[in-house]
Amino acid sequence: MAENNKYDVEKNLNIEENEELSLNDDRRVKVLSPGAMVAKRFFRNRVAVVGLTILIIMFLFSFVGGIISPYTEKQFFYTYEMRLKEVAGAKQNTEFRYIVNDDSFTPLVQANTVLNINQGKDSFKITGDSNTYNLSKDGEDLYSVSVDGNIIGAVAKDVVNITNGTSSFDLSYNALKIFCAETDEDGTATIDRTFELDGDTYEVTEEGGILKNGSEIGYISSYIVSPIGSNADFTVDFKEELQTFIEENDEAGNFVRNGDNEKTKFVYTNPETGEEEEYVLAYNAADSRWVVKRMKEEYVYDLYKAPSKAHWLGTDGNGMDMLTRLMYGGRVSLVIGFIVVFLEIGLGVIIGGISGFFGGWVDFLIMRICEVMFCIPSTPLLIIIGAAMDALGVDPTLRMIYLMLILGFLGWPGIAHMVRGQILSLREQEFMTAAEATGLSTSRRIFKHLVPNVIPQLIVTGTMGLGSAILTEATLSFLGLGVRFPFASWGNIINGVNDTYVLTTYLWVWIPAGVCILLTVLAFNLVGDGLRDAFDPRMKR
Repeated sequence: MAENNKYDVEKNLNIEENEELSLNDDRRVKVLSPGAMVAKRFFRNRVAVVGLTILIIMFLFSFVGGIISPYTEKQFFYTYEMRLKEVAGAKQNTEFRYIVNDDSFTPLVQANTVLNINQGKDSFKITGDSNTYNLSKDGEDLYSVSVDGNIIGAVAKDVVNITNGTSSFDLSYNALKIFCAETDEDGTATIDRTFELDGDTYEVTEEGGILKNGSEIGYISSYIVSPIGSNADFTVDFKEELQTFIEENDEAGNFVRNGDNEKTKFVYTNPETGEEEEYVLAYNAADSRWVVKRMKEEYVYDLYKAPSKAHWLGTDGNGMDMLTRLMYGGRVSLVIGFIVVFLEIGLGVIIGGISGFFGGWVDFLIMRICEVMFCIPSTPLLIIIGAAMDALGVDPTLRMIYLMLILGFLGWPGIAHMVRGQILSLREQEFMTAAEATGLSTSRRIFKHLVPNVIPQLIVTGTMGLGSAILTEATLSFLGLGVRFPFASWGNIINGVNDTYVLTTYLWVWIPAGVCILLTVLAFNLVGDGLRDAFDPRMKR
């Protein structure tokens, strides 16, 4: 039995001596490269894997989502909506207006006319002028001014309202003919209710209506009713009813000024269609007039549209699709974050590497510059620069470029300090002595042997710095100092919430952007922690 066992052992030894192990042999010792070891440690960290998964989702959402989205970043959406729109303005004229019939009715004569009317005189003279100006009251608040029986002008509080929406004073040249075009032999003015102008016959009725070739085109009143825009089709009947409504309610004290309630509603029955038209009146104390409004259908921006099938996250305050803006905003925020970190790392590695390798006065000078940079208050500086760009009207594209350059320039001192400290500990080791003995140049020793040994720390610092850069950009954009409209970023999307009503009512405008910022920054920090533990397991807590 013992002989058989001895035979089997010798046989196995002979087989092992003569047999070559294959790559997939189970008895082969597996040796992982340093990179594979780091990756293995990283993917064992479940929290870091969660962070990486979130980052992948955010990148796909931002860069792929914008491509497949049916909308564009700068696309506006419109809708038809019933809105209370101003269609006319009504104002009572309380001042005398001048009607000139002769060049002798100068501004000086006009001023003296009003002065003497208020004093109750029927004639007056002006110093240095031999003429005697006679005043004749021809109607309520209507006075004519004549010299030697010739009417040179008139003053009146009534004005001419023309139905077709032209200015109330388009007929001011002929207003004298309307009010007092002729005089009797005794010099008193009488109203000539019919006159001709440019081949047309005009007539003024006793009620104050103005007829053109027999058709009513306007009326004489102390109220000025001015249609707005394309609503210049109000009839004389409408204006007269509006005037009566204003006078009756204002006199009775029923008018609620600067308010839109039941007492300020004016209903007009259109005689042609028989339909009732409802208007709302509001008194504007700033210019002492009544604003006439009416519900009209308008093609307007589709603002703050609630989430729907067409717009999954609704629309914002500019009528833009929120989901699409979030996608493009993610592009801007992520790209700015990466470029800022690359600028910080590039400057930090070069300056920190030179400082740590050469030491001496070079190190002293560079470190003092870094300390000066640390003392610069970055936030006030960014606010000043943002305000300056606003004042200069910098193009939004250039503004983003300047923002990245400024943030990168302000962030390099921290990287430089870290690189300097690492290189100071590495430059005295044996491999650097060997590199110097082989005659390698200074630049090759720094960037070929020293900097690669700092890369793990740079990766960790850069990854965690990405979250900080995104937060900084979001903060500046929220304050209106970063990325500007029409470009979107997560920060300036939240900036659209500019009052408490929008904040509490339209949650879909700001919560998704806030969640995107939160998840992205958290994911970068988780990945950074995972990489730090993977590169140096001794730091794992």
